[in-house]
Amino acid sequence: MDGGLAARKTMDELLPQRLARLRTATGLPVVFGGATHEGLDDEQLRLDYLIGTVGDSMRGLVVQPGKGLGGSVLRHRTPQRVNDYATTVAITHEYDRAVLTEGLTSVFAIPVLVWGQVQGVVYGAVRDRRPIGDRTLQTAIATANQLRRDVEAKLGPSPLESPSGARSAVAELAAVIRDTSDPEMRERLIRIRQDLIASAARVGRSKPVLTPRETEALRLVELGASNPEIAAKLGLSLETVKAYLRSAMRRLEAHTRAAAAQQARLHGLL
Repeated sequence: MDGGLAARKTMDELLPQRLARLRTATGLPVVFGGATHEGLDDEQLRLDYLIGTVGDSMRGLVVQPGKGLGGSVLRHRTPQRVNDYATTVAITHEYDRAVLTEGLTSVFAIPVLVWGQVQGVVYGAVRDRRPIGDRTLQTAIATANQLRRDVEAKLGPSPLESPSGARSAVAELAAVIRDTSDPEMRERLIRIRQDLIASAARVGRSKPVLTPRETEALRLVELGASNPEIAAKLGLSLETVKAYLRSAMRRLEAHTRAAAAQQARLHGLL
């Protein structure tokens, strides 16, 4: 079975139970989610699993990359949270009718990264004006991370963990590129081949190591905290926080705080 298809099937099997656990652990009135599926141009998310909703406005909703809260998660592969969904300018609002029909106010969305790719998204929401706190979000991130580990355990090793398998795929792509007469398709295949080579190289590279303070700072970055907010939460000076983040970015070969947090999540460091 195709690796992506197998991952989605396993996600569909495990997600309902994990959503139920998340609701019990956090007390959130509404949790929902779904697995990603191939769209016409890119991966898209379909919301198939709903707990605590009062209607079916969101059931089967297809979320496109870059659109709405879930689409932002698909594109950036990092957790996202909005504490006043109706008025936030941090996301687009293509799915307002479905969300506001449910009366949802504060909402978060957490990606489930399987072998480094978003294979599902876990959501939580409330219907009153209270914001969703950091502790609740941390519990949701831990749930998504455990779901990732469970899916990967059922699937076995990533295809890219087999050097011979990666080399074979790269060689086959090179042959396809040579035989392709369409210039636009050739460029697309070349980018895919380069991404595959880069992914295989990352698998072979040793896992980066972060200090506890660097990890704490990146975890707060992932939650959307600014540098002054991180300094206040950790009881550090602003310059010390900046130094920790610069060090973490260097270790993770990232150019921004958000990219460093994303790389740390992909390496299982958060």
